[in-house]
Amino acid sequence: MVASVAWKPLVGSATLSERVRILLKGKNMAKAKIAVIGAGLIGLSTAVCISESVSDCSVTVIADRFTPNTTSDVAAGMLIPHIYPDTPVHQQKQWFKETFDYLSVICNSSEASEAGIHLVSGWQIFKTIPEEKPPFWSDVVLGFRSMTEQEMKKFPQHKCGQAFTTLKCDCPPYLLWLEKRLKRNGGQVHARKIKDLWELRSDYDIIVNCSGIGSRKLVGDLEIHPVRGQVLKVKAPWVTHFIRDGDGLTYIYPGMHNITLGGTRQKGNWKLSPDPSTSKDIFGRCCALEPSLQAAQDIKVRVGLRPSRSAVRVQKEILVRGSGKLLVVHNYGHGGGGFSVHQGTAKEATQLVKECIAALEMSRHKAKL
Repeated sequence: MVASVAWKPLVGSATLSERVRILLKGKNMAKAKIAVIGAGLIGLSTAVCISESVSDCSVTVIADRFTPNTTSDVAAGMLIPHIYPDTPVHQQKQWFKETFDYLSVICNSSEASEAGIHLVSGWQIFKTIPEEKPPFWSDVVLGFRSMTEQEMKKFPQHKCGQAFTTLKCDCPPYLLWLEKRLKRNGGQVHARKIKDLWELRSDYDIIVNCSGIGSRKLVGDLEIHPVRGQVLKVKAPWVTHFIRDGDGLTYIYPGMHNITLGGTRQKGNWKLSPDPSTSKDIFGRCCALEPSLQAAQDIKVRVGLRPSRSAVRVQKEILVRGSGKLLVVHNYGHGGGGFSVHQGTAKEATQLVKECIAALEMSRHKAKL
């Protein structure tokens, strides 16, 4: 005999997950077990978002590398959007705004220092006048305006520029803060190398793939490719404004404890060892923009492989092997722009997880009938 379910009117805008929960309210459904693959910026932020947005679930982050040894630790963490050619601009702007708003709240809290979130002002300068002006994100950052003639005198080789204030995430503090927040929400972290998503099928209901460049092998996505980035981390506390050449290749990004000087964008290059001649070139280009950097101390070289794609992949997928099915949510391919959009894509991935949970609950409910 089937127990009757009390009917309640459903709000028209209710999601599938919400409708299922209303219909199944009062039934003891098993907690959904969710595994997030990857402990870089995207993996940890997605895991935290799921743990804070989805009730009745357990979240476990599984990765073979953790901070300070992730690609995210090499990045400067500046919120200046990277353009994804095959992702609609309105979608990119939404992700950026959601991320900027989220980090602004942290920046205005007592946890800002621990999380490594701070505001930084500066200039983006151009040798040729850009076609897009102002950029789509100009009304999200703070105080965006054209630079004055007086300001441009600092950069005599450039024709125009933009001044604004944006946010910066310092690593590894931000990743450590995310991991701490996840554990506070009841989440777990396991060190393990995953070679096949099906390894996890017996222990987890939903797999969230945030493996970055690892998705090339893990899920066979040959579109994702490395764009090698080599940067310098230096001590120069007197430099407090960021400077970014409009082509995005040369930049000076001040953090709380060091400054990131960059950089390179070497597509298809898998080499992780530093190149001394490249370091010399980076330092020379940055000193040309900010001569005082000649006195920088404690210079360290870091290399990372940006997990690049023409469009970020935030997508739900059902894998089938024989009679078995595996629910997967992908969130990877952020390239050099992950920090600018990470919370936005985490929210979208979390919504897809909710849809997967709703499908699971409906399936379990039907099995009991």
